[in-house]
Amino acid sequence: MSKELPFIVLCVEEYKNRKGMTGKEVMDLFCRYSVCEYLRSFYEALHTTGMNYILNDIDLYIESQKTA
Repeated sequence: MSKELPFIVLCVEEYKNRKGMTGKEVMDLFCRYSVCEYLRSFYEALHTTGMNYILNDIDLYIESQKTA
């Protein structure tokens, strides 16, 4: 198992809880905007930050992908 996978799972769970979404809704959203790939690519920087920072960063990333 890659070191990034548990981090991505944690991010999905935390995002789900914060947004009041189901796991499927979060995964659909993350797949639509390639969030898992983003988290994998920036794992080294993100995993050392706090969860609030990570969740806000995910929101910013999704917003940037909507306008791209």
